[in-house]
Amino acid sequence: MQTEGGWNEGGKGKSVYDDRPASKDASDWHVAIDDYHRYDEDIKLMADQGMNAYRFQISWSRVCPTGDGDFNEEGIKFYSDLIDKLIKAGITPMICLYHFDMPLALAEKYNGFASRHVVEAFVRYGKKMVDEFAKRVPYWITFNEQNLYFMPDAYRIAGDLDGERSDSALYTISHHVMVAHAEVANYLHEHSNAKIGGMLAYSEVYPASSNPRDILYARQIDEFFNKNLLDVFINGQYSTEVMTFVKNHGIDMDFTDADKAAFKQLNSDFIAFSYYRSGQINSDKVPINTIVNHYLDYGSEQVPGLQVNEWGWNVDPLGFRDILTKVYDQYHVPMFPIENGIGVREHYTGKEIQDDYRIDYHRVHIQALKDAVYEDGVKVIGYLGWGLIDIPSSSGNMDKRYGMVYVNRTNSDLKDLKRVPKKSYAWFKHVIETNGADLS
Repeated sequence: MQTEGGWNEGGKGKSVYDDRPASKDASDWHVAIDDYHRYDEDIKLMADQGMNAYRFQISWSRVCPTGDGDFNEEGIKFYSDLIDKLIKAGITPMICLYHFDMPLALAEKYNGFASRHVVEAFVRYGKKMVDEFAKRVPYWITFNEQNLYFMPDAYRIAGDLDGERSDSALYTISHHVMVAHAEVANYLHEHSNAKIGGMLAYSEVYPASSNPRDILYARQIDEFFNKNLLDVFINGQYSTEVMTFVKNHGIDMDFTDADKAAFKQLNSDFIAFSYYRSGQINSDKVPINTIVNHYLDYGSEQVPGLQVNEWGWNVDPLGFRDILTKVYDQYHVPMFPIENGIGVREHYTGKEIQDDYRIDYHRVHIQALKDAVYEDGVKVIGYLGWGLIDIPSSSGNMDKRYGMVYVNRTNSDLKDLKRVPKKSYAWFKHVIETNGADLS
């Protein structure tokens, strides 16, 4: 929904995004950057820069308009053609199956992933996509930033419009999403040679001080939001600490014997994650009896001494290296950072945008990745930035630009959608040519 547009073309059904209105700080989702009609142009930009991999999401409601009904052959052909064009351009495709855009019919009737029916519908859709594309697409993820389904925003991204809001409901959504991942991952491994891994939104969270409670809270945040899912992706079972919490608090997360069997069969070929920034936790600000899932609602703070953008997102390459190294040291599965970048407000005046801040951001993060590889021994599959081309941010804000190519539109004015490379485009082209050896 952040790239395609074409919201009512090609037999596509509505997703939960398609009826969301524009606002001062967000566009609607009807056009995005119009990749539905402009993929050829954008693939050429990728190829000219030297990109050899591209991650894209399949819109569930484009290939299955109601989410659980008949499949739309025109929608499937759209992605098949895209894959063929990427391969022809020397670009390895990577598929993501779900990026928060629940088919509207499933949200309205079942409250999305709060329902077992939607889990089954997703697995059906995922298996169909594996059957169609796994022979041509070597890398897969199921859910973008899967640990977000264990955080307070879970209801919105899971398509839960008006269901129960409780600890059990939150844990049930997170569990249902993991069951859906396991079922699709197991099917892919059984029916193809493609590789699949789980994906996390990984932010380094430091203790705000040497106060033992700050240190405890920081560790618990990592355990509940990250290691709990990593334990399933790699070892087939949830964290002992998390499951003890579930038992002690009487939480019903709809965990069945069949789910346990699917988890036991599960394995991951890589660990994918996004990384943008770090934060810290001040336990003094967290009310007594707050569960870990809500610690950051109260106690999140900016890390002192780090540069931030206007949205308060900092630049912390050491946090990036630490995540790469500590996760690899514990799980010994190849790491794959597939989102990394900085959002900045930019304006095109007919002259090249001098985005040295973006060059600096990627330079220090790629260096941190190299340090993790060559000094710490981490196995890394690749590095995918966020992103090559400006798109609306996850909140719909076109003013928060991450791309190395400017797209000429605003939140309220589509203009001509012209693509204009920024200074960082040429810099990154050279980085790719040297495989990261020259970051000057």
